[in-house]
Amino acid sequence: MTTGPRVLLYSDDPTVREQVRLAVGPRLRAGAAEISWTEVATRDRLVATVEGRPFDLLILDGEADKAGGMGLCRQLKNEVYNCPPVLVLTGRGQDAWLASWSLADSVVPRPLDAFVVQRAVAETLTQAA
Repeated sequence: MTTGPRVLLYSDDPTVREQVRLAVGPRLRAGAAEISWTEVATRDRLVATVEGRPFDLLILDGEADKAGGMGLCRQLKNEVYNCPPVLVLTGRGQDAWLASWSLADSVVPRPLDAFVVQRAVAETLTQAA
């Protein structure tokens, strides 16, 4: 049995997490293995989970309260050995330069477009493979 991609999704907003999961769907394409989703809502849980388990992709909400995904992305890229690729959800298209500063591998601006989210996830996972 083929194991699908392991994706960690961080946002303090359950609606954002649901939007991302629905946009991506259960698989990257027809016939592919199912994606294994892990969801976290706090900075501390994110860091502990990334350090404790292997992931193929991290999706971080740049607009999360208290600990935004861009700052966390930079922290993880600098502190976690072999940090997986990171896709950051930004507040707007103009924030792409901030995502670049954060060392994000890819960026999706709000409002979240299901096709853009799905394509970004698929491309980021493909580039990492």
